[in-house]
Amino acid sequence: MREIPVWFERQFTFAFLADIYPTLIVRLRGTPARLEEMVRDLVPEQLTHRFDAKWSIQENAGHLLDLEPLWSARVDDFLAGAETLSAADLTNRKTHEARHNERTLEGILGGFRAARQALVERLDSRPKADFARVSRHPRLKTPMRLVDHLYFVAEHDDHHLARIWQLRRRPRR
Repeated sequence: MREIPVWFERQFTFAFLADIYPTLIVRLRGTPARLEEMVRDLVPEQLTHRFDAKWSIQENAGHLLDLEPLWSARVDDFLAGAETLSAADLTNRKTHEARHNERTLEGILGGFRAARQALVERLDSRPKADFARVSRHPRLKTPMRLVDHLYFVAEHDDHHLARIWQLRRRPRR
């Protein structure tokens, strides 16, 4: 099975026009449905099983929920004209301490859907010019537009959806 590239090793080039923001908002809006589709037929043992001491399917889903406040804070940063975006906790402490495997899947999925819905509804009401606003990404050390941030979030979503898909297909040892 092919390995998914390590997230923190990914490089990003934001060479597209800010005009693609509607497509990215639709992509972000669809993540909860894609996640739900991937996990709906799994039993708790499949959802919570860890391979190689890495996050389980349910922990990956919980991580998506855990990052929604950061994505929203960064939208606030763009709209406020902040020089630098809010920093992420690169240790993912929130996810490690959340005990997502002890929570209900329905709670994680419902929380993620509600948080993501709030984010995209906020974005839907923004004027086109806002998507070209620029702030500096704290880890990448590069200027980023709001539209680039949306792409970054969508790629992060897909990174974890790919990991979930990989875990679904992995035979248990």
